[in-house]
Amino acid sequence: MATYEPKNILITGAAGFIASHVANRLIRNYPDYKIVVLDKLDYCSNLKNLNPSRSSPNFKFVKGDIGSADLVNYLLITESIDTIMHFAAQTHVDNSFGNSFEFTKNNIYGTHVLLEACKVTGQIRRFIHVSTDEVYGETEEDAVVGNHEASQLLPTNPYSATKAGAEMLVMAYGRSYGLPVITTRGNNVYGPNQFPEKLIPKFILLAMRGQPLPIHGDGSNVRSYLYCEDVAEAFEVILHKGEVGHVYNIGTKKERRVIDVAKDMCKLFNMDPDSSIKFVENRPFNDQRYFLDDEKLKSLGWSERTIWEEGLKKTIEWYTSNPNWWGDVSGALLPHPRMLMMPGGVDRLVDGPENADFDSADVAINTSQIGVQIPSSKASGIAPKKPALKFLIYGKTGWIGGLLGKLCEKQQIQYEYGRGRLEDRSQLLADIQTIKPTHVFNAAGVTGRPNVDWCESHKTETIRTNVSGTLNLADVCREHGLLMINFATGCIFEYDAKHPEGSGIGFKEEDTPNFTGSFYSKTKAMVEELLKEYDNVCTLRVRMPISSDLNNPRNFITKIARYDKVVNIPNSMTILDELLPISMEMAKRNLRGIWNFTNPGVVSHNEILEMYKKYINPEFKWVNFTLEEQAKVIVAARSNNELDASKLKKEFPELLSIKESLINLVWIIHL
Repeated sequence: MATYEPKNILITGAAGFIASHVANRLIRNYPDYKIVVLDKLDYCSNLKNLNPSRSSPNFKFVKGDIGSADLVNYLLITESIDTIMHFAAQTHVDNSFGNSFEFTKNNIYGTHVLLEACKVTGQIRRFIHVSTDEVYGETEEDAVVGNHEASQLLPTNPYSATKAGAEMLVMAYGRSYGLPVITTRGNNVYGPNQFPEKLIPKFILLAMRGQPLPIHGDGSNVRSYLYCEDVAEAFEVILHKGEVGHVYNIGTKKERRVIDVAKDMCKLFNMDPDSSIKFVENRPFNDQRYFLDDEKLKSLGWSERTIWEEGLKKTIEWYTSNPNWWGDVSGALLPHPRMLMMPGGVDRLVDGPENADFDSADVAINTSQIGVQIPSSKASGIAPKKPALKFLIYGKTGWIGGLLGKLCEKQQIQYEYGRGRLEDRSQLLADIQTIKPTHVFNAAGVTGRPNVDWCESHKTETIRTNVSGTLNLADVCREHGLLMINFATGCIFEYDAKHPEGSGIGFKEEDTPNFTGSFYSKTKAMVEELLKEYDNVCTLRVRMPISSDLNNPRNFITKIARYDKVVNIPNSMTILDELLPISMEMAKRNLRGIWNFTNPGVVSHNEILEMYKKYINPEFKWVNFTLEEQAKVIVAARSNNELDASKLKKEFPELLSIKESLINLVWIIHL
């Protein structure tokens, strides 16, 4: 592997937290490199962060804004810059809700200015763009493999959206102009020099003052934390060994709940967690979990060195030795702070509204996806009778799992989301013993990121969740006399001589799967066969799910409307708006066995897109291609079939045909 050796490096935002550690490390380890730091000294920057380097002959500091094209061009030319490490950004999620334009200005426009300067000067040999794990969006709670570098970007807040937008610009300049770009996406970082709007320094300073540690929500949200020096080393490795055009995750597989971070802090400060931890009102727009696959970076020779306990002790020692590093930060230590970036560069902290964030990007819970019990009404002075049903749902961050929770709220059914991993039997037992459900819904599973092609190269991970995990949950449920509603797939069949395309002869529940074109489908067929031995399981074969939410990227309509080309084959499909309520009714009726969980009949890709053109966008156009042409651009084959839904129709006579359901439940509401 060729090693890259820079000469003159421009590091943006290097008076901030992470970049200051990177700059100090490079200045210390590589005296032949000239390091130019560009920072506008925003509220979370501090020149003292660069104290270890200020006397070094290879260090130069320039106060300025990356949004100034004249300044950036001047520095690139006069300092003969050949390498840029771009850290400068607005990063505090709370502020992005209150001042999102500032994030667009700094994170997107500022990045664009840098890229354009690189194009114009033509002298840059490396452009390392620092992004965030938040661009991936929320990781499924029961995912056993983290987001890898090719995973789909699904940002959920203005901050992460601007970072994703900046990434698109970086990628475009790499492809259009040949700019030698590398992108990094990192987990949460902690250590000395961090502004105390973030979770760990905030907890430390509050504990030093003998004040309670406030936690939003119930503290169950999960984060991965890396010590700052380990992250600085990661950037050192990527600078010298990273390949142009590649993305590198900087992460750790060691995860911690916020409540556990608070308890660890209490232990180190000899505080009683019961009296020192204060639960405060949560805020919306939070992600429950971010989880990264860091194998690619490890292949370059990097690995995490600092264990949590050691890093936390080092961080506490630094803050106790430097209590006034940031001056007056009392505003940042409020339970719900918000930094207002005022015109003219005047910054101030205010105590924000009750739904503002305390824990910032480091500590997030999505209240729309937390299991909530319906509160008792006190209006009459008599508590209502407690509902007889209580659902335990796995797959909280998945599409179907999230919709099930909303349906429970609508129907006033008690529910909670499972916190255990499917492959961990002890965690599943703890969920059942704690929650005491009447029914269990399994909407968890690996479908691939961004599609089933992922499973072809991650076979053991796919087996672990789709087969081992599902069987584990079914077995635990059986031991406790619980019915498990298992959301499976109908993508285990393909048209054949007995079930030809267009014949109206669909595969029945008792038919043997005949599709082996994808590893994902193989695992699903395998586990379905094994689940036949469990008399407490109701298996629902879902196919190409559709809902009225046309903004959801998992919606089959949304997917094909965004494709450059589509095949045109009739298929059975599942309208979730109609069928998910039926799944809950099936639980109430204690139905078991295998069910083709689709609307009767079939509909083709072109028929759906014709409806899309009629009801949504009259100007919409698309192009078809053949299965043979499709096979050239995908890794795994795709299943096409018709499922016989007569068994489900007999149980639920009101069930609409696929085309009726599309019109009545999807298209009409958009008129």
